Amino acid sequence: MEKRFYITTAIDYPNSRPHIGTAFEKIGADVQARYRRMEGYAVHFLMGNDENTVKVAKRAAELGQDPKAYCDDMAGQFKEVWRALDISFDDFIQTSEPRHHAGCQKFIQKVHDNGFIYKAKYEGLYCEGCEAFKTESDIKDAGGVCPDHKVPPIRRSEPCYFFAQSKFQERLLKLYEERPDFIQPESRRNEVVNYVKGGLQDVNITRTGEAWGIRVPFDPEFTIYVWFDALLNYITAIGYGSDEQRFNEWWPADIHFIGKDITRFHCALWPAMLLAADVEPPRMVFGHGFVYSKGEKISKTLGNIVEPMEIITKFSSEAFRYYFMRECPFPGDGDFTWQRFREVFNADLANKFGNLYSRVVTLMTMYFGGTLDGTAEKTPSPIHESLVEFVRQVKSHMEACQYNQALEKIWRQVVDPANQFTDRRKPWELAKTDKDATKEVLFALAESLRVASILIRPFLPRTAETIYRSFNFTKPFETVSYADAASSTAQKEDLRVIAQFEGGTVKPMFPRIK
Repeated sequence: MEKRFYITTAIDYPNSRPHIGTAFEKIGADVQARYRRMEGYAVHFLMGNDENTVKVAKRAAELGQDPKAYCDDMAGQFKEVWRALDISFDDFIQTSEPRHHAGCQKFIQKVHDNGFIYKAKYEGLYCEGCEAFKTESDIKDAGGVCPDHKVPPIRRSEPCYFFAQSKFQERLLKLYEERPDFIQPESRRNEVVNYVKGGLQDVNITRTGEAWGIRVPFDPEFTIYVWFDALLNYITAIGYGSDEQRFNEWWPADIHFIGKDITRFHCALWPAMLLAADVEPPRMVFGHGFVYSKGEKISKTLGNIVEPMEIITKFSSEAFRYYFMRECPFPGDGDFTWQRFREVFNADLANKFGNLYSRVVTLMTMYFGGTLDGTAEKTPSPIHESLVEFVRQVKSHMEACQYNQALEKIWRQVVDPANQFTDRRKPWELAKTDKDATKEVLFALAESLRVASILIRPFLPRTAETIYRSFNFTKPFETVSYADAASSTAQKEDLRVIAQFEGGTVKPMFPRIK
């Protein structure tokens, strides 16, 4: 049976274009999706936009647009950014789509029929930025304002339908106990467990007086409240309410990637909702950290946005992907400054990796016409020891979403030793006195590039492909897996450079930032 792996990211409010903090999550999910595909999984990678919100309706009204037309335009803009970052999503759901509306209405009806929804009056402190009610303690601890948006909440009273979340406290605690990996990383798990142990409140799940949104099927006067609607995208996108066979093939999700600020919604409310509808909870929720800018959280509210396209246009999507996966620990927090971006780019990509590649292809072309005669049926002498154990460790980091540690290990145990070997053997000088020895050196260095290009493929797909296809390595690039990096195999033919270079010179893969 084919191995399947279903990955989702949080869906985004389309009231403005995505920023680098939003992109951090998408790249992390994409790295996992690409890695799993390399390991032989059939992957379904879902992204999307959260459109049935008051903020979206307000923004559309400000622009004099119909909400649906506005959402469709913004969805196009989001997908443009994600494609520029080479995010390999398989589906992009808009919660204004008919498939989502149908699935939501089926789900809420099911929960209602099961006896977990009731009508009552709600009064509480409401943050318009979060589109959520806040507890008195949340506001008090933050000095009278929303802890995320730094604005005072408003007191709001309205008739509504409630979801009886309080009835699921024991079932949730049992879920966490039986599946210790359900919430990752561990720090998020401890937070959620303590939150649930402290007692769960029933949740307001509807609004009145909203023209934009999904109608409650058993009382059309109400629309479904954003969280009870938005979370359902993970199941409506794969067929809940429209294609049950497809839904059963892909659900439960293997990983929900979300920001740590919405962990409670995904680890308490969401599984409670699913249990109420007789649907199995997801296998894992991974709450990643934030990206800060000079130590301050990046947010639309605070107005310190850095747009991904600004970095991509000036440099490249590969440089963007490398910086955020190497410099910002995915389970924790990271920071972005232009100065640090330049330092990391120049040190790791320009000076080390790009320079290693340029040296090897230039010297092979200059001294051997691009072909290392006599290397057919031969296995290069290894520069690196214990490749099998090393790749096992990298795989372990990948599956734990410890991407910065995986990259650090690849550079420390493949890229750095290859550069040190180059500096020590000086093939540009050796070629003048001993061509055979030079050939062995370049053969070994090309092997380092082969290993590195396979391991970095989930992170830097374009760079990996460029490097791998620059040589006639035996196995096709499309079929390589991490297992291929762990073992050296003999060349079927003499190793040769098959890349074409303008004027016979190699264009720098990562030109230094001055």
